[in-house]
Amino acid sequence: MFKHLKNDLPASIVVFFVALPLCLGIALASGAPLFSGLIAGIIGGIVVGALSGSHIGVSGPAAGLAAIVLTAIGTLGGYQNFLVAVVLGGIIQLIFGFLKAGVIAYYFPSSVIKGMLTGIGIIIILKQIPHFFGYDADPEGDWAFFQVDGENTFSEIINSINYISPGATLIAAIGLAILILWSQVLTKKSKIFELIQGPLVAVVIGIIYFSVTQGDATWGISAEHLVTVPVPDSFQSFLGFFSFPNFSAIGNTEVWVTAFTIALVASLETLLCVEATDKLDPEKRTTPTNRELIAQGIGNTIAGLIGGLPITQVIVRSSANIQSGGKTKLSAIIHGFFLLGSVILIPTLLNMIPLSVLAAILFVVGYKLAKPSLFKTMYQAGWKQFVPFVVTVVGIVFTDLLVGISLGLGVGIVVVLIKSYQNSHFLHIEESDGGRHQIKMTLAEEVTFFNKGAILKELDSIAENTYLTLDVRKTRYLDNDIVEILEDFSSKAKNRNIDIKIISEKGEVENPDSYIEFFNLRPKKTA
Repeated sequence: MFKHLKNDLPASIVVFFVALPLCLGIALASGAPLFSGLIAGIIGGIVVGALSGSHIGVSGPAAGLAAIVLTAIGTLGGYQNFLVAVVLGGIIQLIFGFLKAGVIAYYFPSSVIKGMLTGIGIIIILKQIPHFFGYDADPEGDWAFFQVDGENTFSEIINSINYISPGATLIAAIGLAILILWSQVLTKKSKIFELIQGPLVAVVIGIIYFSVTQGDATWGISAEHLVTVPVPDSFQSFLGFFSFPNFSAIGNTEVWVTAFTIALVASLETLLCVEATDKLDPEKRTTPTNRELIAQGIGNTIAGLIGGLPITQVIVRSSANIQSGGKTKLSAIIHGFFLLGSVILIPTLLNMIPLSVLAAILFVVGYKLAKPSLFKTMYQAGWKQFVPFVVTVVGIVFTDLLVGISLGLGVGIVVVLIKSYQNSHFLHIEESDGGRHQIKMTLAEEVTFFNKGAILKELDSIAENTYLTLDVRKTRYLDNDIVEILEDFSSKAKNRNIDIKIISEKGEVENPDSYIEFFNLRPKKTA
């Protein structure tokens, strides 16, 4: 694990700068103490990072759970009661892992996963536009289209036009220029620029800019445009940032409902991110999904015990890790220690980082996830790939992650049904024999009730005085519904002078008395 330290260390710094505002923003959007987001980030990095089988996935507080957390805190009567649900949710995730529920990750179409990555990339860019210009009314962790402040993604961008901060915008533009220069030019010039990452330089320049312009009415950056990390007065006050679950609420039914909700949503988000992260991994390694659920379950149990928000694997941090050259899980673990060390040792310095600089960093992350060329690639792959991809992207941008994924998956299933409808059988019209048409119908390997409509339509279209050969030699599964269609059609066939010959592995038979008996769906009657 340590042989790639030269790659993992710089990557962990970038992930740290991406994770820091997200931890705080998600806590704010969840209506939870700010420090709870940092606790979740620390545990997601150190504990889950160590236990997970993912090489480049990074875990932390989940934006997709923010609305659930916000509602649950009010419903359950306080944050300490909610923490009981987090602990129980973690235990339920452990059970999911031991029951091998991680297999569900393999049933999401590639087009939907690519749509998820692209949709998240677009959201990152759209959500960071106001922060780039110094308008920070909306929390960093609010990723849904309809925001907690009553605005939506686009109205927030429009509002930011009236509140542009010259200083925040200037340093954001400088930071973005540094990032582009670093990745496109400098890293190709010398290895030192690979070791020292562009985001670190951008953040340091941002801190220097804030210090130099402090107090300037026009070009200075006010406190609301800076990172806000809780600053303890003493070790005792630092310990006061932690919250502990009120286990006397464990008998509350609502606590258990919330726990199952957290476990299900967190597990699904994690599995989706695992699938997406594995696709982004340059080395194409595969994450053991059941082990991931166990790691997440342990992480959430510990987080709930000491006051943290629920944790999932997070695609924003994971993609930042990959784009920054992270090779092993060490980068995720180190980023967790950076979070822990920074809130203890240098919280005041962190509070000098302009949010607009971090927005510039996220711009780059978002663009790499949502490159325009991907739309062209998916379009060229055909409508069966392009339609679920676009639906997923639009669904995520205009609703949220899980709704968008569900819409894309639903469309993907419809596409499968359409293709199944079309591919149930193959027709071959042979030459007429003495004025009589001969048609051969070959059934597919698996023919289910989805294919009823197509086969029924084909049978009804057969002209009178036709000889139909039905070839089922390659058919391994023939649904009872299809056999019933053939049974019903046999009486119509007699009236229309249609003879039917079945060719199967059992042999050949013409105009069988009972198709149900022929296919052994009902035993023959005995005298």
